[in-house]
Amino acid sequence: MDRRAFARLGLAAAALPFAARSTPAATGSPVADPWRGLKMGFASYTFRELSRADAIKAIKRLGIAYVSIKDMHLPLKSTAEERAKAAGEFLAAGIKPLSCGVVNITDDPAEQRNAFQYARDAGLGTIVAKPTRASLAALDKLVQEFNVRVAIHNHGPEDKVWPSPYDAWEAIQSFDKRIGLCIDVGHTARCGVDPAEAIRKCSSRLYDLHLKDIDSTEAKGRPIELGRGVLDLKAMLKALLEIKYEGLVGLEYEKDGKDPIPGAAESIGYLKGLLA
Repeated sequence: MDRRAFARLGLAAAALPFAARSTPAATGSPVADPWRGLKMGFASYTFRELSRADAIKAIKRLGIAYVSIKDMHLPLKSTAEERAKAAGEFLAAGIKPLSCGVVNITDDPAEQRNAFQYARDAGLGTIVAKPTRASLAALDKLVQEFNVRVAIHNHGPEDKVWPSPYDAWEAIQSFDKRIGLCIDVGHTARCGVDPAEAIRKCSSRLYDLHLKDIDSTEAKGRPIELGRGVLDLKAMLKALLEIKYEGLVGLEYEKDGKDPIPGAAESIGYLKGLLA
């Protein structure tokens, strides 16, 4: 099958009625659940130029049922009531928030605690974070107090603290198992690390995932629609299915901030074609 025919297959899958797309995986039918049990969602950073209301409309329009909330859609400096209200707006649209972030966590105890209160107030089980190394001991206590996980997000060669998932993996071994990883597959590949291999090696503490494609694995590789780039997305999906991954698969489409829906829709269709 040539690429044009394959793209038509994927886009046709993306156009399936929402009810068919969101049927529980227990039916065992790949038509009823094109995601094969994976919690396919969006990192709301995809819709960073849109208001929260418009981001919710876009995610619903695209037929996706999970989200990781970025702070432009729910500020970290907010009240418990505002956080509950925002989460409720997603839920009312049929979209379940699973995590938040990326949250920069400093060595300030008040900021650290606020991040956990923010997640708890919004009903989120995971904070996708970029902490300092010195903050890990404090986070070790907070994950136990709040029973909220921290998933350290790697940011590629530019990140001098967590460039690769393996940098985080090595640093967290002595801490509570609720401190884990959010593997960003694009940044991982730009570090020269195979994302599928990292998914398998870090599976026991993999709590969130940012899925994307890039036009090059060089340090300056840029985001692009899924399937148009160089990443082996099929190998990543296979790895996620093999490890029975239960966290969010957060599509983070970064290319078109002001008009993300067309590229996001194409990316969703391509993923459905791969899984089919």
